[in-house]
Amino acid sequence: MIEILGAAARWFQLTANLIILGSCVFLALAGINKRVNAALWVEKLERLFPRLAIGILIGLIVTIAATIAQITGETNKLLEIETVSHFITGTRTGTMWAVQFALAVMLWISTVMLIRMTPVRSPWRYILTAIIAMLPLVADALVSHAAAEGMAMANILPYALHIILAGVWLGGLPALLLLKYEYVKQEKSARANVFDSHILKRFSTVALPVMVLIMATGIIVSDRIFDGNYATLVATPYGWLLLAKLALLGVILIIASSVRAYWLPRFTNSKSSDETRSSATGMRKWVRIEFLWAVVLVLIATILANNATPAKYAQIEEWPYSFRFSIAATWNTENVPILVWSGLILIVTAFGVLFYGRFSAWNLKRLIIIPSFVFVLGLAVALPPLTIEAYPETYRKPPVPFDAISIAYGAQNYTEHCVECHGHQGKGDGIKARTLSTVPPDMLTEPHTVEHTPGDFYHWITYGMKNTDMPGYKDELTEEDRWDLVNYVFALSRGYQARILSPEVIPNRAHVQPPVFSYNAHDGSSGALQDFRGNKPVLLVIFSWPYSQARIAQLKAVYTTLAAQNIQVLMVPAHELEADVLAEITQDMPYPVVADTAREITQSYALSRRTMSHPDLLGRGSIPDHMEYLIDRSGYLRARWIPSADETGWENMGLLIKQIEQLNTEKLPVVQAKDTL
Repeated sequence: MIEILGAAARWFQLTANLIILGSCVFLALAGINKRVNAALWVEKLERLFPRLAIGILIGLIVTIAATIAQITGETNKLLEIETVSHFITGTRTGTMWAVQFALAVMLWISTVMLIRMTPVRSPWRYILTAIIAMLPLVADALVSHAAAEGMAMANILPYALHIILAGVWLGGLPALLLLKYEYVKQEKSARANVFDSHILKRFSTVALPVMVLIMATGIIVSDRIFDGNYATLVATPYGWLLLAKLALLGVILIIASSVRAYWLPRFTNSKSSDETRSSATGMRKWVRIEFLWAVVLVLIATILANNATPAKYAQIEEWPYSFRFSIAATWNTENVPILVWSGLILIVTAFGVLFYGRFSAWNLKRLIIIPSFVFVLGLAVALPPLTIEAYPETYRKPPVPFDAISIAYGAQNYTEHCVECHGHQGKGDGIKARTLSTVPPDMLTEPHTVEHTPGDFYHWITYGMKNTDMPGYKDELTEEDRWDLVNYVFALSRGYQARILSPEVIPNRAHVQPPVFSYNAHDGSSGALQDFRGNKPVLLVIFSWPYSQARIAQLKAVYTTLAAQNIQVLMVPAHELEADVLAEITQDMPYPVVADTAREITQSYALSRRTMSHPDLLGRGSIPDHMEYLIDRSGYLRARWIPSADETGWENMGLLIKQIEQLNTEKLPVVQAKDTL
């Protein structure tokens, strides 16, 4: 009940704010004119502003009360000043609420001043009030789902513009309704009709690009919220709400197009008072319907922004369809590009037919049926070639982190259950491969992990693959073991993708996500690779003894230089060391030497050992005695040096320092590396 009350308060507050903003923009577009100054609809609209502003303040109070009640679980806490004060001053949400409340008070004062200065109506007064009305909306954007990804301008600006533009469009509708109401209730002069027609044309001219920008900013915001997880659009509450919002927007656009194309010209070209009143009545009726649907749309948008789990975090526990769309998995199939492009051409043609029909004054039935048929035909041609089989687990997110320990366990399971068919390196060349009825896929060099989801692999490992010799392992491996095996298969593929890495960082290109890990070191320190994200790069040194003795001595000698570069060096022994050898290595060692998870770290990072000149694809492969990896502040693997494979490398400390400086000066990407697949 409290959650519903809070959502209703946020909806009312937002709607009131949008109406003030859009109505002020509408009045500014009306311009200065004696007739406008004396118009009853302007006076009614201005008297409405302070009431709406008070409604915003009440909505904010109810919102914070509902939020505190949800957090504490006790409504009596609302009467404790200490609790409320702590929430406002101690949380970002509370602080932004206080800012929004202060801006709402400023807006109320502005609307009151607007009424008291009635004899001096000026577009600039309306523009100033509109600007003040924008400020609470911007403050609201600072606590939205978009802001949760970071307070960078790139995150906040699209959402803020989206909501402000929505206010310019939606908020102008009540002003338009009041203007038309005068024509229904009283007869107006021909001169008044002409002037009102100019006002409506101005608003209509502005509304069209505003709607286009609303859709553009909406696409940008949605793309970031989905973060590539578009399957949630048709399988989660967030996606269903967004589809409902889009459907409503489509209805609203059709109504707005009808008003603009049919009713506005009728009103403008009216030759008698009866015709004027009739067209005004028709326009008012459809604008009222448009406004009511718009208010419902704002309600859905409010729930999406404040109550629904964002798409990128939503869990699809069970995919409800037997298929999904995948460009990556189908594009290289014969005839798929031709069919898809042909379908897209038909879809574009449908819009062309629609515009042509409107220009040629087709009747409504013809205008709807012909473009719709071409559009549906385009979808029927373009979409089927992009479909592949899907399973209930297809979009399930792995509960097991993509870490070194999971990958090491997965490697053990792979050796026990998979290597005879799939081969030691996953190339499909195991000793039983030639006896099978179907050829096992090359999971190393072919892009299977790009074309399929972790859930797909989990389903195959669990239940087997239809029409192949691959059995299911549901009864032989636990659920965690199966996810470990999925992590290993993906680590194998990602390791092969990392072959493009070299001792030199490719600027602003972070796409390889390495396994994460936790560690305990010889000096008593402990932590996790993720601890350094957003703070400093990491140089991961996997060494052997005595092979790496000279390199370790070199790194010890430049400790002060590396420390000045704000980089964390982690030393990982590739093999278990005798106690006396470990004591010799760690003597005067300024860097942490990882102890307990060294074997797992070595195994998982050795999958990224391949280079363009040394692909290492035969037999079991070989693990180099020494490997070094540079991981940036966002958790991405950016450079690698393998002395046995690279002609030159980081034995030249100047080259290493240059790469570290490159990582330290780069701007962090919006999305950091993930801890799971």
